[in-house]
Amino acid sequence: MTSLQPPLWRRAIAEFLGAGLLVAIVVGSGIAAAQLSPNDVGLQLLQNSTATVLGLTVLILVFGPVSGAHFNPVVSMADWFLGRRGGSGLSLPDLGLYVLAQIAGAIGGSVLANAMFEVGTSISTKERATAGHLLAEVVATAGLVLLIFSLAATKRGALAAPAVGAYIGAAYWFTSSTSFANPAVTIGRIFSDTFAGIAPGSVPPFLAVQVLGAAVGVGILLLLFPHAGRAAADVVIPHSVEAAKQ
Repeated sequence: MTSLQPPLWRRAIAEFLGAGLLVAIVVGSGIAAAQLSPNDVGLQLLQNSTATVLGLTVLILVFGPVSGAHFNPVVSMADWFLGRRGGSGLSLPDLGLYVLAQIAGAIGGSVLANAMFEVGTSISTKERATAGHLLAEVVATAGLVLLIFSLAATKRGALAAPAVGAYIGAAYWFTSSTSFANPAVTIGRIFSDTFAGIAPGSVPPFLAVQVLGAAVGVGILLLLFPHAGRAAADVVIPHSVEAAKQ
């Protein structure tokens, strides 16, 4: 990272809060949808996806100037991988702390959502790891990584908040898995046996195909934008001290 970056502890807090609030939005809106529309799964998904689109967009705008608003271990890993040669992305220690903060925040966000709706925190029993769902996670994650890093590579990072929100909203509907596309969020959603939950047994294959999807996304990115690694510090959006002061 460059000297213009906010200190690592501040970026880690931003990632913790961002990932936590993201999961709180996903799980909380899922609980609300199930309570408000108990007999209409399609309407539940519409309510859940709408809240996620709006919430994720806001979270990127709030925390992006501090940490880049990754909120996602595969985005952080891709950032480290692409920027490691030029020193423009996360360092390996940065990556480790980002991932820990994201996972801890995601678990906390799930517990928070459960508490707000007084449903109690329990391990999900919702099995999701079908062949179709796993393929969908490869597609969803590859598309997410390609979108984020292509925006940075073409100096359009300012569009990341609405673009990422829109992509995730669309992927809720065009992927059979409803687009988890995020290992931290996947782990966090274990801790809510509600509409948005995922059973522990489904998590390892989900994590594996999300990493695979990220690798596919990076491969396509480098094919289309060979110098994408130079913009790693601008992922998801630029997060310099100057940007944080504006």
